[in-house]
Amino acid sequence: MSELRYEAPASLKAAAALLAKEKGLAKILAGGTDVIVQMETDLIEPELLVDIKKIAVLRKITAEKGGFRIGAAVSGMEMMEHAALCKSWPGVLDGVKLIGSIQVKARATVAGNLCNGSPAADSVPPMITAGAVARIVGPKKTREVPVEEIPLSPGKTNLAKGEIIESFFLPKRPKNSGDAYERFTPRTEMDIAVVGVAINLTLDADGVCTAARVCLGAVAPTVIVSKECAAALVGTKVDQAALDKLAAAASAACRPIDDKRGTIEFRTKVAGVLARRVAVKALERARRIA
Repeated sequence: MSELRYEAPASLKAAAALLAKEKGLAKILAGGTDVIVQMETDLIEPELLVDIKKIAVLRKITAEKGGFRIGAAVSGMEMMEHAALCKSWPGVLDGVKLIGSIQVKARATVAGNLCNGSPAADSVPPMITAGAVARIVGPKKTREVPVEEIPLSPGKTNLAKGEIIESFFLPKRPKNSGDAYERFTPRTEMDIAVVGVAINLTLDADGVCTAARVCLGAVAPTVIVSKECAAALVGTKVDQAALDKLAAAASAACRPIDDKRGTIEFRTKVAGVLARRVAVKALERARRIA
């Protein structure tokens, strides 16, 4: 094994240059709650570790166009302590709150949760339903990419060599809308999702759902954005019939695996149960915000 180099650049440009130049395996250190564990268990042997915590632009949450821009090195606890963000996007915070213990959340980042490439990542489904867009900086250009396009398969993303997520943009919350996320795990704390469901919906003045996004996590190689689930809600008052259709569509959309944490049959059934539950919570929030 080659000797590990540690770098802590003060700018994104410098960080991107380090990553692009490295011929061996290079990893970004934001919170370190994934990469350090992977190193300690010999899953990865990077030759370069680039610590981005000292890059000031990555450490801020700022208001922008009625929404929020969240730096890639902002921790989960910093997001949870931001009152305006919590009020606007409670479903996103539902996911953030489930990322490990308090100690882990004090270090872990949404960017790391996304770039780890796990289909069971808790913050990713609600970020997708919120319409979050990542700003990705590379050696030659900057690009804006919807969060759902970044994971390609377990452990893999569409980030090219030298590219770094600078920030995420969460848009302005539409009027009369609400979002929510829930997961099922064998334990109540510090576990990863066996199934996760996120829903974001918008109502008109009569309480009819006019728009919806539904995402399913941990039931396929990447998060599923289900148009069929959304269609079950749009045009309804999210009544019992709509919830029944939603549950059936969620179960039908699943492409899970059998493993020690859950069977295909179990995950498929739970997806429908959770979808119904999350839709009710999102509906309640939409009515309350309205």
